[in-house]
Amino acid sequence: MSKEIKNATRRSVLKATGVSMVAVGASGVAAGKRERREVNVGFESRAGRRLALESANDVVREFSGIDAVTVRIPEAAISTLESAPGVTYVEENGTMHALGETLPWGVDRVDAEVATANGSTGTGADVAVVDTGIDANHPDLQANVGSGKSFVGSSWSDDNGHGTHVAGTIAAVDNYSGVVGVAPGATLHAVKVLSSTGAGSYSDIAAGIEWAADHGHDVINLSLGGSSSSSTVDAAVQYAYDNGCLLVGAAGGSGPCSGGCVGYPASASDVIAVSATNQSDDIASFSSRGPEIELAAPGQAIESTYWDDTYETLSGTSMATAHVSGAAAQVMAAGYSNTGAQQRLRDTAEDLGLSSDEQGYGLVDVAAALGFDSSNN
Repeated sequence: MSKEIKNATRRSVLKATGVSMVAVGASGVAAGKRERREVNVGFESRAGRRLALESANDVVREFSGIDAVTVRIPEAAISTLESAPGVTYVEENGTMHALGETLPWGVDRVDAEVATANGSTGTGADVAVVDTGIDANHPDLQANVGSGKSFVGSSWSDDNGHGTHVAGTIAAVDNYSGVVGVAPGATLHAVKVLSSTGAGSYSDIAAGIEWAADHGHDVINLSLGGSSSSSTVDAAVQYAYDNGCLLVGAAGGSGPCSGGCVGYPASASDVIAVSATNQSDDIASFSSRGPEIELAAPGQAIESTYWDDTYETLSGTSMATAHVSGAAAQVMAAGYSNTGAQQRLRDTAEDLGLSSDEQGYGLVDVAAALGFDSSNN
């Protein structure tokens, strides 16, 4: 027992201990009026232990490695026990609770939590986040971040926030804190091709896609784009697709438009182009649309992880793309090839009643893609 505890008045220890350690606000033992109280009693001698046990109506627990017992004692006996020789403290046996975790509306809307509840978490799938990097120390990501590579500097750590936000929607861990991702068991790989300003060259992006393919990653998330194509990026996309990768790209934020405004590389034939929806299941006003759109996903007001161990709510087709990449990780973890997973996601998408230029095959549905019933969700 520390010197500070020994020198504190036993009454102050009794009042403070339960409250300071239990966020839900258990009150001190001495404040109560019930006949019996369940308390933890610390002792520094055999005599103190014996007095604690002799005062008890019931012995709840005796510890083997620490000098304490948990007992139920009459209210009237507390004051006497507090001042007894050899007793160092008496505290109420308060309660702690699991820390709150937010289920982001987008993860809920694509029925990813149904898959997780049925034991499918994406474990075994590798997702390359080709972006601004990932904050590997974020408490919601550190368990799932694998390797990394930077093509715009020496470190693949995120110095912008965008890549970390995308990564959280894909695979934030289910840890009773923060947020949870679509595939909370998938492994994330940071492929940094965009600088702190969020910009990167065609060459860097192509190199990042090639690196992910060479490392056998299942899914490549491309929450980036521009208005013009690149033969070099085209070659990298083709290379990755031929090597078994499923590439998912953001349609862009050029909406509203009458079609034909899908950005590149989402518009490439071997990339799943993703549009963004809002909480009303309408196409998000900013979302690009056109014949290249293959799937839709939530992209407006999406809460996720952010750099410097924080959380932010962002909107964009980048966020929608992350939902589809998480879904792809879930399906590929279930044994599908990249082409099989792509077809499976198409076949099980939910028709929102939007035009094909807006939703493609429909809203991605993780539970349906894995064969789970989400009708009661």
